Amino acid sequence: MSSRTYSQAMLLARLAARWPGVPGVLPPLIALTDPERTPDVAAFANSLPDGCALIYRHFGRPERFSEAARLAGIAREKRLVLLIAADPDLADACDADGVHWPARLAGPARKWRRGRTGQIMTMSAHNRRELTLAAKAGADAAVLSPVFATRSHAGDTALGVHRARGLARACAIPVYALGGITADTAKNLSGSGFAGVAAIGGLKR
Repeated sequence: MSSRTYSQAMLLARLAARWPGVPGVLPPLIALTDPERTPDVAAFANSLPDGCALIYRHFGRPERFSEAARLAGIAREKRLVLLIAADPDLADACDADGVHWPARLAGPARKWRRGRTGQIMTMSAHNRRELTLAAKAGADAAVLSPVFATRSHAGDTALGVHRARGLARACAIPVYALGGITADTAKNLSGSGFAGVAAIGGLKR
């Protein structure tokens, strides 16, 4: 882990502490893996500040079971809240804290939630309709994106602070900001109504 990576991650973690998170459920900072930007997910997890949350997005990688098992061990050591994206079976296999669902799987998410009230559930959202779906599905929090312009979704129009703030404040459940989140852009979200922030590249600089 480079000193620059460490300093960026820690700086973003300190800024994220301004938000409440979801008390007793989720911390104010969520990190997400990405096959291209975080190919070594174990190294990425080890670089994260203790006590944050981590969403493992494997996108069908054949090594997902071994990676998830290793992440579960790192999560225990670093007190990370580990969520597995769109894969409840893998979440069970590695004893993760819960599942992160894409908005397109709101139906399966709702069904999963009915039998897993003791586990954490988050859902992605990109607009008001998907935030409503997340709330109706029983998610503990929604992850709204892209708030700022981001390389991972270069073709998507960023919501911008003003619109994202309005969506977060109107939502019935806590909302995290994702998309272009760095130590610099996070400063613009202070007092915005978000529960916290989520990042990938902003934790790698």
